Amino acid sequence: MSAARQVLALALFSQGVLGGLYPGLSTANHTCSLVEPVLSCSDKAQPGLVDTCCAETYGGLVLQTQFWNTYTGRESKGQLLPQDSWTIHGLWPDFCNGSYTQYCDLKRQYDPEPSPNTTTGTPAGKVVKPWEGKPISHFIKHFRKYDLLAYMEKHWTGLNQPSWYLWAHEFSKHATCFSTFDTECYGPEYARHEEVTDFFSTVIAYYQKVPTFKWLAEGGITPSNKTGYALADLQGALQTGFGKVPYIGCSGPRYNETAAGKGSKDNGKTVLSEMWYYYHVLGRVQNAQGIPTDPSGSPTNCAKAPGAVWYYERTPGSVAA
Repeated sequence: MSAARQVLALALFSQGVLGGLYPGLSTANHTCSLVEPVLSCSDKAQPGLVDTCCAETYGGLVLQTQFWNTYTGRESKGQLLPQDSWTIHGLWPDFCNGSYTQYCDLKRQYDPEPSPNTTTGTPAGKVVKPWEGKPISHFIKHFRKYDLLAYMEKHWTGLNQPSWYLWAHEFSKHATCFSTFDTECYGPEYARHEEVTDFFSTVIAYYQKVPTFKWLAEGGITPSNKTGYALADLQGALQTGFGKVPYIGCSGPRYNETAAGKGSKDNGKTVLSEMWYYYHVLGRVQNAQGIPTDPSGSPTNCAKAPGAVWYYERTPGSVAA
């Protein structure tokens, strides 16, 4: 990142920009077809040099994130996992140096269980009050996007909570920190909540470009309760598909806390659970023209020993027929 970008990012962060990332932004213009696409995190991707509605100038390191859960905890309510597919976690706008902010516009806070419950994650941040209104799915229905809602119910499932809680969390915490989803970008005839359905559609567009289950299966890696896998094999299969190695996240016990890893110095975790695909984006985030890039920090927290990572099968009764 250039020195100019670093100064700009620090200035915006120190000001605690809320309620629209760029105060005073007009609803006029923003005809992005007239603007040469700019790559996020490049020197041109900053306010004053480009229309912030037409290039991502705030959270330019974009992550499409996914879960591998083996159950939902709400099977009795009909909330099931899709067959042969990872599920959506979200789309995140990190700063170009890998740091991030959250809940950038408290006027668009629809999360019933904010986490963290302040804008900075510390007592010094602004309090994020729980949403007590209608579920965010009502906004989708208002625009009659029933096909979008059906896709989300299938591929964007919550864990131990209604799925719409997760959707509301992802929008409120992350979508509000993208410059191209500022409400001013939608013009003077902006209809309340239209950016909500736009964001959800955009998340899906990125998700469909990264078929984690398929890429792993093509590398001979499928869910199993009997066989563990080597992290290097997971990375190789995903690099073949994506072009870069994504961040691979694991949960569960650390390898040196297991019987198999007793005495080992490998303290990585052992249960495959998340995937984060990193991009820089060309033009509006909504265009889904992502350029794969490397993770900003460590590429994994998983164990590295051969056979140490478990990609567990889903629980019977937790998968949609």
